[in-house]
Amino acid sequence: MTKRLPALTKERLPAVIESVLFVAEEPVDTAMLARALRRPRAEVEDALLEVEKRCQEGGIRLQRASDIVQLVSAPESGPYVERFLGLESRQRLSTAALESLAIIAYKQPITRSGVEQLRGVNSDAAIASLIARGLVEDVGKAPGPGGARLLATTLKFLEHFGLRKPQDLPPLPANGSAPEA
Repeated sequence: MTKRLPALTKERLPAVIESVLFVAEEPVDTAMLARALRRPRAEVEDALLEVEKRCQEGGIRLQRASDIVQLVSAPESGPYVERFLGLESRQRLSTAALESLAIIAYKQPITRSGVEQLRGVNSDAAIASLIARGLVEDVGKAPGPGGARLLATTLKFLEHFGLRKPQDLPPLPANGSAPEA
């Protein structure tokens, strides 16, 4: 027998969504969230915007990649959270891995050969390192003959670099050089 829940008003929806995301062990698909709360997807999207707005000044952020959302600690709190958890400082990425990651982040989805063409060198080891760290993932096949595998960044990439969504990357300068850190 399913427990009857109190009516969920539109005004209360952002708080309920925030609670659900807080207890979720993994990122949550917005369609699944709408089904679980028995609310229209558009209403859930509006509530997510409200949650994101609420979180902007606090220690928690709403992170989004396409239709997947999760709550994460604010990037400026990262060093303190790591110290509290007793985590070692993150191992640095090689220059080759950083170059490959930047190309994938700005050109996603992109094939391995696309990365190598832009870098001008073989990038297999760098890409393997990024996949092993969970910063990059295979997101499907490119259209056309051969169907080369496409690479894109992950939620872990967004979290690692303190971004809420891929569109939050700084714009590339017109001259094509790397953006200032």
